[in-house]
Amino acid sequence: MRKILIVDDDEILRMLIADTLEDLDVHIDIAEDGRIALEKLNDTDYDLMLIDYMMPELTGIEVLDRLSREKKDRMAILMLTAKAQDSDRTKALEAGVGRFIPKPFSPLELLKVVEEILDR
Repeated sequence: MRKILIVDDDEILRMLIADTLEDLDVHIDIAEDGRIALEKLNDTDYDLMLIDYMMPELTGIEVLDRLSREKKDRMAILMLTAKAQDSDRTKALEAGVGRFIPKPFSPLELLKVVEEILDR
């Protein structure tokens, strides 16, 4: 079974994402912030991480900067972000992000992108 980690500080958005992905044959873990995400990432290998760019404590970029290259290479990373400037995208790509979905997003768009990523 594939494993997905959802990292976002917005509880309603975390639940929306989890509900959107519940029909896929996946195990979903949730982290409310970057520190909890790092703990989960140290304990578990995930196939996909959906991570918010802007969070308190640690941003999505800071979380990715603290992960080993090996860990990032074994996991697809999808960034959910309201920060759509070129400089923000460049930072995210350099940190290991493979795909972006701008906020606000359609749950159907999210499902389609996640299915594409997992089918690879």
